[in-house]
Amino acid sequence: MGFSVESLVRVLGGSVKPLIDAIAKGVIKGVAGIVGGNNPKVKQDYFLVNLCRELLKRNILVVGTGCWAIAAAKAGLMKLEAAAEAGLGVRQVCETLGILPALHMGSCVDCSRILVLLAAVADYLSCDISDLPVVGSAPEWTTEKAVSIGTYFVASGVPIHLWPAPPVLGSPVVTRLLTQDLEDLLGGFFFVEPEPSLAAQKMEEIILKRRKRLGLS
Repeated sequence: MGFSVESLVRVLGGSVKPLIDAIAKGVIKGVAGIVGGNNPKVKQDYFLVNLCRELLKRNILVVGTGCWAIAAAKAGLMKLEAAAEAGLGVRQVCETLGILPALHMGSCVDCSRILVLLAAVADYLSCDISDLPVVGSAPEWTTEKAVSIGTYFVASGVPIHLWPAPPVLGSPVVTRLLTQDLEDLLGGFFFVEPEPSLAAQKMEEIILKRRKRLGLS
């Protein structure tokens, strides 16, 4: 299910350059990945859908996998018409490049597709993934595989939002390592936020910080 990296590149004309140009010119600020599960401790789909909407309004393109895709499809976010809810930049990108505002990239075990796409962009720019204006979220994570998936994204340089909080808060040392120290070591880190709008705000701040580091307006 979902778009493979190869199919997305074909839609973009055979290269990631159109997407990079849209980011470089500030048409969109960056890209956010949302991966799902549903967690019985939170209202089903609430965070998945509302975080997506908040990010699109902030001119951040959204890709994602797993149960997020089901939630987004039920909410109508995987139709071209959904671009009307997004910011002007996302609407322009959707119209110009012919892509959807919320791109389904596969099941919950296909998250590596997102990483492959980021690697292609980083390779094109001759930079590291940790330099890119990208961020991720697992806002209703529930299973152990989410830990490994989130960890390999953080280790690759992608900051990751989580909710609910992982069961590590009993150790101040581990909490500090995951939420602070890893940023200096790897570029990625975890952060926890229970409100979709505030999570989107933090994700936007991270993207803007990275844009500034790259010299983008």
